[in-house]
Amino acid sequence: MYVHMDGARIANAATALGVSFKEMTVDCGVDVLSFGGTKNGCMCAEAAVFINPEAGENFEYLRKQNMQLISKMRYVGAQFKALLTDELWKRNAGHSNAMASRLAEKAGAIEGVRITRPVEANGVFAIIPEHAVEKLQERFPFYIWDEQTGEVRWMTSWSTTDEDIDDFCTALKELI
Repeated sequence: MYVHMDGARIANAATALGVSFKEMTVDCGVDVLSFGGTKNGCMCAEAAVFINPEAGENFEYLRKQNMQLISKMRYVGAQFKALLTDELWKRNAGHSNAMASRLAEKAGAIEGVRITRPVEANGVFAIIPEHAVEKLQERFPFYIWDEQTGEVRWMTSWSTTDEDIDDFCTALKELI
């Protein structure tokens, strides 16, 4: 049985833990990694990385049959080359993680907001008054993580700015 890791946010996790991609994958026995570039600054760039070559047998044929082969793949590859050069991935992920910490600190200071989990990467989990959720979602896309408790999930990214956090928290405070 092969181990397939969903690496949509692997950069955020590796940065938060202070480890390399190798430590997160090869050293843990991962056979295949779905390496997500989009959530770390690339545009529509995802890659299947076969750490165990046996797991990728015949993939070059399967990817075309499953519509995973775009005609200008070199443009996707160029994005990964840039992302993996000079640890851009780490700077992007570090920024995203720092923005989540800032969001949790600033939102958590608003009366009526309860941050429910420690910020470990670029996600913030909170409970806010039910009446504020839908109105806040009209301006800022986010998910209700747990319908029963009303817990919501806020994610930051490589492109989140201090102004984004300030605007979000201003709106949140006004709605509460």
